[in-house]
Amino acid sequence: MRAINWLGVLPFIGILVGIIYANRVTPYLFGLPFILGWLVLCVLGTAVIMGIIYLADPANRSDAEDRR
Repeated sequence: MRAINWLGVLPFIGILVGIIYANRVTPYLFGLPFILGWLVLCVLGTAVIMGIIYLADPANRSDAEDRR
């Protein structure tokens, strides 16, 4: 497995393991309790990480070049 694909593990760690450390109400994050703000940031971070993995995958680049 390539190193870039290991980025996919970060959302898993952020949501399942990080929530143990973020389990509190204060401080507020964007007007939300910290734990809810943490989960929102993890979901947004997941989308960014999956986009990076998609762009870094050479199979996706070769498909775009073949269509031209």
